[in-house]
Amino acid sequence: ARLEESGGGSVQAGGSLRLSCSASGYFYSGCMGWFRQSPGKEREAVAFVNDLQSARYADVVEGRFTISRDKTGDIVFLQMDNLVPEDTAVYYCAATKFVYSLCPTRDADYTYWGQGTQVTVSS
Repeated sequence: ARLEESGGGSVQAGGSLRLSCSASGYFYSGCMGWFRQSPGKEREAVAFVNDLQSARYADVVEGRFTISRDKTGDIVFLQMDNLVPEDTAVYYCAATKFVYSLCPTRDADYTYWGQGTQVTVSS
């Protein structure tokens, strides 16, 4: 399986961006979602959704980001609104190999990874 992200870019604070991640190849994943990493910081969990459309968010993005997954289960979207400079990071799409009722937030639980897409928010 292969994951490919799109939709990153630059935006001013208060603006919006929408990230997409498409899976190709033989693929079934219980959970798909996003991590992000800023320079000098550890990779952190952002948002996840399972195959039953149950979503989970990091506290710092709750209420501003919305994650969704299409009916095929192969595409996941991250709608990011009211962006702040602290959201600046490389965003990575990830998917688990197993099914979960509650998506994990540890990156070690995710088997498949995209290459990452840059999101830059200016003040």
